[in-house]
Amino acid sequence: MKVLLLKDVYKLGRAGDIKKVADGYGRNFLLPQKLAVLATAGALKQVEKIRSQAEIRRTEQNSELKGLSDQINGITVVFAAKAGETGKLYGSITTQDVATAIQEKTRFEVKKQQIDMQPIRNLGEFTAHVRLTMDLMPEVKIIVHREGEAIDDGTSTEAETEPAQQVQEAAPAAESAPAETAEA
Repeated sequence: MKVLLLKDVYKLGRAGDIKKVADGYGRNFLLPQKLAVLATAGALKQVEKIRSQAEIRRTEQNSELKGLSDQINGITVVFAAKAGETGKLYGSITTQDVATAIQEKTRFEVKKQQIDMQPIRNLGEFTAHVRLTMDLMPEVKIIVHREGEAIDDGTSTEAETEPAQQVQEAAPAAESAPAETAEA
């Protein structure tokens, strides 16, 4: 199915683009959400109009979110987590954990769907991208360290480690039992 995008769609294209998509994706998602229309002859005549309107809308969004992007870019989020001797976490650090930590630091609500990263299952340093718009994607540094150990660069504060502690406390007792035997 060929569709004409009315709005920017992440990982598909920008407004005004003509894309070939699977029938189900077009019929069940793009068309009902009014993100696209069928690429008919009449719709193709309006491509330039759609592109110019989308460019204006994109510029407005980028200018509004530029300050927030600068505030989020380069932020460091620290998590204390229980881990085995090999550095593998009991549980994981998810996009929801990162979104909550960013929200506590910046006082701006970031949805977990806006964060591009895989769940973190090991100790170490990682980076994640926050997708504010298609053009603005600030980078966040994530540090995961073993619970009870100090961090090398000393950027950790008690407020930064609270979300991970709450997540780890919610973990079942069966998962935390091996950690107690490994530490003893």
